[in-house]
Amino acid sequence: MITKGRGIFMKKRILALTLGTVMAAGTLAGCGEKAPAPTAGAGEQTTAAAPAGETKSDGGQSEASGGDGAELSGDLVFAIWDNNLMDYIDENDMVGKFQEKYPDANIEVEKIKDDSEYWNAMKMRASANQLPDVMFNKPFTLSRFKDYLLDLSDLEAAKNNELASGYALDGKVLGVPMTAGYEYVYYWKDMFADAGVEVPDTWQELQDAATKLQEFYGQENPDFMAIALGAKDEWPDYPFMEFMPALEGGNGQNWNDMAKADEPFAEGTDIYKAYKKANSLFTSGVFGKDPLGLGNDQVTTLFAQKEAAMIALGDWGLQNIQSGADSVDQLGTFYLPARDSESDPFRVIVQGDSFMGITTHSKNPELAKAFVEWFYSEEWYPGYINYVTSASSMTNFPKEKDPILAESDQAQPNMELVMYDGGGDDFQAIQNETAFDYKKLGAEMFTDGFDLDARLEELNGKWKAAREKLGIQ
Repeated sequence: MITKGRGIFMKKRILALTLGTVMAAGTLAGCGEKAPAPTAGAGEQTTAAAPAGETKSDGGQSEASGGDGAELSGDLVFAIWDNNLMDYIDENDMVGKFQEKYPDANIEVEKIKDDSEYWNAMKMRASANQLPDVMFNKPFTLSRFKDYLLDLSDLEAAKNNELASGYALDGKVLGVPMTAGYEYVYYWKDMFADAGVEVPDTWQELQDAATKLQEFYGQENPDFMAIALGAKDEWPDYPFMEFMPALEGGNGQNWNDMAKADEPFAEGTDIYKAYKKANSLFTSGVFGKDPLGLGNDQVTTLFAQKEAAMIALGDWGLQNIQSGADSVDQLGTFYLPARDSESDPFRVIVQGDSFMGITTHSKNPELAKAFVEWFYSEEWYPGYINYVTSASSMTNFPKEKDPILAESDQAQPNMELVMYDGGGDDFQAIQNETAFDYKKLGAEMFTDGFDLDARLEELNGKWKAAREKLGIQ
């Protein structure tokens, strides 16, 4: 059954959601002067040269020496930020395997430190006409780079992807999502059992469980965190600050709807209700004595060593926890229970992640398309998607969830999936004008004397003025 209302969500399956616009974050047009090429300090680079005796092109296509794909040759730069992907590329000789089919292809894999540095680098390189041939995007960056991305609608990789068309812009598929992303609360079953706590099914039950855990373990360990959250980095509060407004009303388009309202933070709105819940949890002491003093890597390590009972992360977080834990025999998951009562729908966020796209700066677009097709083919994708903990986005290569993650589905067989889009151009324009940053707002909730009601009232005033100034209806 598909339920329709002010939002767009689904029951046990994904409804394609065509996004007219996705969040834009800043102007990319440059001044026309070419910026210097990034140095090795901006990222790590792995380069594989073409096999000896074969001719490399200087950017254009040239004849190669036979075999499948022999008509394509040249150089490609593939820029990533994902550590797990980089490890898999290194361990499985991606470049060498691709060269078995395209012997005259030369691929440079450029690993940038993290996604924040990645977006900064891509923004500068876009304005300097120096984007890599193949790059990744998030849902909210697709429209930021839409003028620099080729339409991939005709690729088999796009046609076989269950999410790609749902994120099309102006009818164009600008990126093929590598995974389907879900969000989880990871927890230690034995710690819950020892404290007499059960998996929560509503928001109040979550807050009560966290309080009980903090009191139980905090007596002997002053550094204990019922919920680990690296607020020093700001972005780790996204399950609460970014996704909960969408969960509140089952509306994956909530940011776009906010752009149409003068007072979107007013009492009774989805974002007001979500942020009141988050603020209540953030100020309850269940995140330990110094949540602003620790970053995500630190708290993930502490959680893996059972210095915390819960942590909210995407499916990608499982590998990080596994790598730091002595054992995951007692590790479990549940979906964040944002609902008020058990009679309310239990909603779960789903989104495409790591949208592989080809830039207009590529000198070898046909080779780049061949690389994307190959990446999502049987020759590469099944091995990669089984290596990571994320869910498959490809209909022709389905994947069973890791048993630890599957526990969440088993606990909520009637969940409603909310397809999250990240917000459009109007929202981003108003967001920039008002300096509204949900990640920073969440971090501010951990500071002494913070007044949420006053801040939301202030945001309402700025929001209305920004809509008038920008002429957004």
